[in-house]
Amino acid sequence: MKKIEIFDTTLRDGAQSEGISFSLQDKLKIIKRLSHFGVEYIEAGNPASNPKDIEVFKKASVLDLGNSKLVAFGATARKGISPQEDENISALLSAGTKSVAVFGKSHDLQVNSVLRASLSENLSMIQRTIEYLTEMDREVIFDAEHFFDGYKSNREYALFVLKTAAVAGAGKLILCDTNGGCFPDEIGEITKTVRERLSTVNCFGIHCHDDTGCAVANTIAAVNGGAVHVQGTMNGIGERCGNANLSVVIPNLQLKMDYFCVETHSMEHITETAQFIAEVANVSLPRNMPYVGGAAFSHKGGMHIDGVVKSSESFEHIPPEQVGNKRNLLLSEMSGRGTLLHKINEIIPNMTKDDPIVATLTNKVKELEHKGYQFEAAGASFELLVLQESGRFKPHFEILEYDIVSSLSQDCSATVKIRAGDRIEVTNDVGNGPVNALDKALRKALYVFYPQLKLMRLSDYKVRIINGVNDTAAITRVLMESHFGRGGNSSASWTTVGAGDNIISASMIALVDSLEYALAIDADF
Repeated sequence: MKKIEIFDTTLRDGAQSEGISFSLQDKLKIIKRLSHFGVEYIEAGNPASNPKDIEVFKKASVLDLGNSKLVAFGATARKGISPQEDENISALLSAGTKSVAVFGKSHDLQVNSVLRASLSENLSMIQRTIEYLTEMDREVIFDAEHFFDGYKSNREYALFVLKTAAVAGAGKLILCDTNGGCFPDEIGEITKTVRERLSTVNCFGIHCHDDTGCAVANTIAAVNGGAVHVQGTMNGIGERCGNANLSVVIPNLQLKMDYFCVETHSMEHITETAQFIAEVANVSLPRNMPYVGGAAFSHKGGMHIDGVVKSSESFEHIPPEQVGNKRNLLLSEMSGRGTLLHKINEIIPNMTKDDPIVATLTNKVKELEHKGYQFEAAGASFELLVLQESGRFKPHFEILEYDIVSSLSQDCSATVKIRAGDRIEVTNDVGNGPVNALDKALRKALYVFYPQLKLMRLSDYKVRIINGVNDTAAITRVLMESHFGRGGNSSASWTTVGAGDNIISASMIALVDSLEYALAIDADF
């Protein structure tokens, strides 16, 4: 397998993504996770830009990062200042990393209008900076900023920038599609031409942004053109539209194209790595993201599910286990009896398709989804439905009646009357809105019988109008996610669904299911 160097810039370029702000501890956590995953280079920040990044390099220097190398990032020395006197270069060296990434202009327009320097001055800045850093025993990775735009504007100058960097001592030359405006055919062709023109250079790399939605494809095209070093971010985060998504690039290269990017066993951890970084970044991992998304191996259509159950290759390009993901067969009105049986057997093993309960549940699911229910995201409600229809579940309580009083001047008030066994309890509580008041009143009543429910918490609450043509009488669907906590930590989570012609009744159905499920699984926790 031909080796491809993976250079992760999640903590530098990814940190420039809108809405993302990594703390010092966030960065250290991600550095450790990336090193565990096995990327070769981890660009941890720009020490000249802020004190936090200086502290990151200081604390990360004592971590055991295995074979991963920390990289500090910075610009070439400024016009008219020697590298020895440039504060940015001093900060770059103070990071203490053996490898540094330095960017310089390779587009004549950028040199003239942004640097306000002559083309020869720009070459001198690049040359002197790299020579000084190599003298200081640093491995220099040169990022040729705006290279592809520069190549199309002034080919010979862009190539001379690369040659200057190589002669000065840069071991790796990175071709950057900084504006993200190129397409795969031109990226591949230009990369191949550059390799032929500068045949003595051993390592060309690629750095793509996603402004045309082509960053992953452009990266693959560059590798096909001869690039052996790939830069990007986990989950594709980054400035504007983001960077090349390493969560997709790495599996594409290693599983599809027979390149070596990370150890084989590490590939099985790429999904959890992507999820971990999304959680630390406080962003949602798109469910439809290839390889690592929650829906990457989800199947909903009856024919698709039937096919994948019989032979996974029929509707999956790789086994989900190769990337640490899992197959998910979704329930819907399109589900056939075979699909439902597969899900039922996860709850009640060894049930066969000839069991009358399977036919009953198939019809029940279709009927409920027609009324607005959706079980693909509400596994707890489906499990309760299966247990109820099979006679294996006895409700822990019964709602006898409830009432809500609301006014414009105060919080809502809810009264709930329940029966548990042979006892009846009536409670009242107030809340911020009718659903919150109902939730609090119902819980208060149940605490008398089931005090363990005090450990249950609501994690998420979603409302969707299903049939808007009926205006305010439209069908409302509620999805409610809950969890049990022990010592402040979530130890189990589940989702329930309710639907009805008003938000109160739909919420009550989802809430009752959630509480019943909590009581059903409490013994396991």
